[in-house]
Amino acid sequence: MATTVDTEAGAVSFRPGNDVPWADLDLVFGERGDPASCHCQWLKTFDRTFTDMPREERTRRFRAEVGCDDPDARETTGVVAYRDGEPVGWVAVESRPAFVRLRKTRVAWAGRDEDRTDEGVWAIPCFVVRKEYRRQGISHALVVGAVEHARQHGARAVEGYPMQFAAGKEDVWGELFVGPRSAFVAAGFRQVTHPTVRRYVMRLELR
Repeated sequence: MATTVDTEAGAVSFRPGNDVPWADLDLVFGERGDPASCHCQWLKTFDRTFTDMPREERTRRFRAEVGCDDPDARETTGVVAYRDGEPVGWVAVESRPAFVRLRKTRVAWAGRDEDRTDEGVWAIPCFVVRKEYRRQGISHALVVGAVEHARQHGARAVEGYPMQFAAGKEDVWGELFVGPRSAFVAAGFRQVTHPTVRRYVMRLELR
């Protein structure tokens, strides 16, 4: 995976999750806060299952799904971004049905009528950017890297479910884990629906 994106703070390159050391991904997720607690399992489970699952089990499942340190792994999930050799961010990207919670998320399907189990459509539902690298174009770069990863694995289309806050409003509750709308627009995605004041469904057709 050779994609490189120029950001205001330098070039960002990408590696699929199975092609990076666990220590790099662990550094991106950190030891505190929502990313470290969730490890992308909220999207892979339903409410009671997620709530009852110990944090250590979420981490174990995530590590198994990513398959770090195994470049020959047949399956993986997500892409890690690097700048100057330093891991700076992560984006979840996989065939849409893998994110089981998306199947029942009303805002993702409002005004739409299509097969929710279509494996040819991939989803970009979650971002993690290290605090010291935020507001530097990393999210946009991650979208580009995720699209390239999906393309190389046969995706027909890629979707995202970003947020956009009103001018002057800030992300108080961490809702921007889904990514900012501007990052998808910059990567060529088009708006499919606008189900709530702040939520958008964006899509890029690949073939």
